Amino acid sequence: MAGSAAEEKTFRRFLELFLREMRMPLQDSDPVPMRPLSDLLTEDEVEGECLDLVHFLSCSFSMCMCACVCPELREGERDDPGHCCNRPQLTRVCVCVCVCVCATELESVKLARLVFNRLFEMCCLWMKELPFRRRPQPYYETSIHAIKNMRRKMEDKHVIIPDFNTLFNVQVDVVAEQAYFAVFDGHGGVDAAIYAANHLHVNLVHQESFSQDPSEALCRAFKLTDEGFVKKASREHLRCGTTGVVTFLRGGTLYVAWLGDSQVILVRRGQVVELMKPHKPDREDEKQRIEALGGCVIWFGTWRVNGSLSVSRAIGDSEHKPYICGDADHSVFPLDGSEDYLILACDGFWDTVSPEEAVRVVSDHLQENNGDTTMVAHKLVASARDAGSSDNITVIVVFLRDPWKAAPDTDEVCRSQSSSAAQP
Repeated sequence: MAGSAAEEKTFRRFLELFLREMRMPLQDSDPVPMRPLSDLLTEDEVEGECLDLVHFLSCSFSMCMCACVCPELREGERDDPGHCCNRPQLTRVCVCVCVCVCATELESVKLARLVFNRLFEMCCLWMKELPFRRRPQPYYETSIHAIKNMRRKMEDKHVIIPDFNTLFNVQVDVVAEQAYFAVFDGHGGVDAAIYAANHLHVNLVHQESFSQDPSEALCRAFKLTDEGFVKKASREHLRCGTTGVVTFLRGGTLYVAWLGDSQVILVRRGQVVELMKPHKPDREDEKQRIEALGGCVIWFGTWRVNGSLSVSRAIGDSEHKPYICGDADHSVFPLDGSEDYLILACDGFWDTVSPEEAVRVVSDHLQENNGDTTMVAHKLVASARDAGSSDNITVIVVFLRDPWKAAPDTDEVCRSQSSSAAQP
């Protein structure tokens, strides 16, 4: 295993705890540690659900565990070395082993039991010999915090994949380092947000355009995720949806794709760089699109599509389509090394905290804590709550360079922002 002695010690400690605390192998009558939300899965949903099951067990002990275990579980082969592995053998094995209820559906509990048992086998092997693990360069420091706040339920989900290549068996000698970060803000229930969090990155990596055109692949992944959830919602009588924003880093390029009003900003040398425009019903082009389809945008506490939803694009919401569409927008930004960090968040944050105020909060925190990034997202979430947000709040801060360099003097930030505002 690549890395320091401390990392190896941490990894071995995880294996010891996992093997001691998990009662494996699971028998047919044993309950699974995490019961899937749905009783049945389609074949297309298997890979994303497998990754989520492994992540559920691994992330609470070690963030590196999931990145190490998933390629081992896959045992995949590649036809194109510049692309990701083909649909993993794990998926095909699960399809064969699980009892098929019909031609296209699998029993999710049987799948979960199979995945947990396979994970247990791998950990037993690793206790004898640790696997090699390459630490990606750059490795993005991240700070994450999410709260239910005043809402009855938590409907946000987020995804952090700082080592995308290892997770999907992408050859690093052919493709640059890659990382994936996403926030999904559900409404009407959490099912759509969970589905997007489990499947959008899997749909992304399987697109033919993924190697050459990540922007197209991201938009196509959003569309497939939307179509997949609409089918699931029809089968299971679900009435919900989710907005989403995804940032995908490949080498020196940042790719952004989004639906709805979850947003991301880039901060470069202490200044906010706008990356996107959220999809809201009162945005003129969105209003025209909705009205051309025969819908309307009316004021009911806020601007709403047909008097109902306050977003104009989302994954799911099948009863509101085509007015609420699943077509993502995208943008591409070259990076030159002067970028400080990204802030991804749901509307529960952005509705009460401006991008400029967010920069001030981050700068103050880094200066007060000697560049320690651990609690940055907590500070941002607290600022939104203190400003009056009662919604679910999720914030991810992804540092693109040394946090010390991302912490300019607060007075300097204020002067720069005032100067920018004064320019014609």
